[in-house]
Amino acid sequence: MTKTAIIYHSGYGHTAVVAEHVAKGVTEAGGEAVLLKIESAAQDFSAILDEASTADAIIFGAPTYMGDISAPLKAFFEASSKVWFTLGWKDKVAGGFTNSLSFAGDKANSLSSILTLAMQQGMIWVGTGLAPGAHSNSDAAPDVVNRLGYYVGVATQSDNAAPDITPPPGDREFARLYGVRITEITKKMRG
Repeated sequence: MTKTAIIYHSGYGHTAVVAEHVAKGVTEAGGEAVLLKIESAAQDFSAILDEASTADAIIFGAPTYMGDISAPLKAFFEASSKVWFTLGWKDKVAGGFTNSLSFAGDKANSLSSILTLAMQQGMIWVGTGLAPGAHSNSDAAPDVVNRLGYYVGVATQSDNAAPDITPPPGDREFARLYGVRITEITKKMRG
């Protein structure tokens, strides 16, 4: 069985919902999902770094704030330089997800930040493998998978409401399918 660490920060609970659906996909595909929540930029990241180092795949997630990943995930990335020095995550499967209030909100920049860290760590990135579900703005209904049209990683949108309501069903399904995809690819790579 492959093990996937899902390392994420969630400011208001919406990104946690996305992380939980990624984890659901991992387990449905026969993998072990370990959710590792980052609480603050000032915390000791040693336990999360150690747990991630035992995983076959690592999926990173954070809300997009002011056009980039949130500060707690960025602080974790900086702390991962300890792993970088030893190439400890080299050839692990990697992926990423982000969430914000707006439909765009520079989420691509957040995914690019996550991708860049994965490349610096020597990881093997997995995209979504899904075409956009919406072909016009009128098609971007809440139940459509990949309604925002992202390929690099999962991008979801949450309204200014409680996490039990938003992100909508299509975004949750997008996250679940990504967990399945990463697990299937990790299994192939690990033989």
